[in-house]
Amino acid sequence: MGYHLVDADDLDQWDDRPTDVRSLSVAAGYDYQDSKLGLRVYELAPGDQSGLKYYSHTEQVEAFYVLDGTLHVEMPDKECVVESDRAPFVDPRSPQRAFNPG
Repeated sequence: MGYHLVDADDLDQWDDRPTDVRSLSVAAGYDYQDSKLGLRVYELAPGDQSGLKYYSHTEQVEAFYVLDGTLHVEMPDKECVVESDRAPFVDPRSPQRAFNPG
C-alpha cells in the first residue's frame, strides 16, 4: 500500500508533444504503459489536441475534466463539446480525439 502527493505545478513537460502536458500518474510512480490509471494535465491552446493522433487505450478508462473553456471530443460516430466543470469518460477500446479547435 502506498500514498503519493503530487503537485502539477512542480512537474516539467512530460513528453515531446507540441502541447503542454504533465503526467501526475508517472510522477507518482505508475507505469505509463501498463497502469490502469493515467492522469495527466493538459493545457490546450487553440488548434492543439491531447493525443498525438486519434487513438484508444486497451485497458485504461480515459476521462477529461475541463477546468476552463471547452474541449471537443471526436468519436467515430459523433463529436461532443464539453464545457468547463464537465467530464466525459471514454471506455477502453473506444477511439477518440480530444482537441481545442480554437
